[in-house]
Amino acid sequence: MSFETPRWDPLDGIGLDRDPFVQFELWWEEAVAVVREPEAICIATADATGQPRARMVLLRSRDERGFCFFTNYQSRKGEDLEQNPRASMLWFVEPLGRQVRVEGTVEKLSTLESDTYFARRNRGHQIGALVSEQSRPIESRAALEQAVVEAETRLEGVPVERPEHWGGYRLVPEHFEFWQQREDRLHDRFMYVPSPGGGWMHRRYQP
Repeated sequence: MSFETPRWDPLDGIGLDRDPFVQFELWWEEAVAVVREPEAICIATADATGQPRARMVLLRSRDERGFCFFTNYQSRKGEDLEQNPRASMLWFVEPLGRQVRVEGTVEKLSTLESDTYFARRNRGHQIGALVSEQSRPIESRAALEQAVVEAETRLEGVPVERPEHWGGYRLVPEHFEFWQQREDRLHDRFMYVPSPGGGWMHRRYQP
């Protein structure tokens, strides 16, 4: 098996956009060409005691307000965010030797936003969200599959409504880090933080 040499372009601070959201979009467009599932991100949360937890989820939308993902509100991550509404997001693009880290507060999406997204999901995903008590124990895979069959039978010919325990979150950034891999571990790192006068300011940090 052969692999193409990663493209490790230097990250020049002069060339960085002043707006981290714009810079993220620039990197996103390049990632789409080389990554099968660029939507994959790691979301790290922590409960009230400070116990951290991290897992992979899918980035479903993004704009100047923040980065959105969807889940069961009663899951471990949902419980963490109820106790401690802060999180960190890591987006890694291995072929390009890049990663972006985002930290900030987390808020629930509006009912309309969650309803709109849920309505676009395929029916199997809708049924899964309805029957799965995410992060709760179950005696067997067969029990889960039986719950799906029962829901499909009960809702045959009827639209699946979004359950109240399922919806979206928005990570509202307070901090960005753009990281570019370089040789000899002398990586390029730039941090963005809010500027006191509005907007953002960025600065190079040591690897």
